[in-house]
Amino acid sequence: MSTRRAIYTGASEDRLERLISERLAPGADRKRIDERIWDLFGEDWAVMFTDLSGFSRRVAEFGIIHFLQTIQEAERLLVPVIEEHDGILLKVEGDSFLVIFRNPRKALLCSVAMQRVLAAYDEGLADEDKVLLCVGLGYGRMLRIGDADVFGAEVNAASKLGEDRAKAWEIMVTGAMRERCAAVEGISFDKLDEPPAGCEAAYLARYRL
Repeated sequence: MSTRRAIYTGASEDRLERLISERLAPGADRKRIDERIWDLFGEDWAVMFTDLSGFSRRVAEFGIIHFLQTIQEAERLLVPVIEEHDGILLKVEGDSFLVIFRNPRKALLCSVAMQRVLAAYDEGLADEDKVLLCVGLGYGRMLRIGDADVFGAEVNAASKLGEDRAKAWEIMVTGAMRERCAAVEGISFDKLDEPPAGCEAAYLARYRL
């Protein structure tokens, strides 16, 4: 992390922490403080959560070194794709990525490109060596704290879709995300019966590998 980025992220976190402390004080005007927080940190972003399908089972079967190998290969293959689509990788936690994009269409196209890169990589490999990706996407107003984290209803929904609901090769999106990507060529959407908490609707994206 560069010095400038560290200062920026640290200053944001410090400011938010002070405002939250003010909000906790007896008699605090929470509405006014909330408005200040949103004024300072509220931004519109597309957010992507990724997960690797069957990862916990494979770790149990093949051990921690296999875990590290798969993580390293996922980063090597996918980070360049994220950068090509103007995504900002905020976090890598275990087998999951948290990425944000200013342009929601680029977020969706990036997801498809990631799946295609992995399909080519996985061809001919043993099942235990394949990198199988699940993706969840959301879009909307959220709190961005420097380059450290994002918070909001769409963040939570995208996390649930990518980490809990999507299976290998699947890309799931919130209703807000679909609205901004409905006309993307070569991609259609099937509505899910039960959207995750935080969004009114969710969809499975249909695309060609």
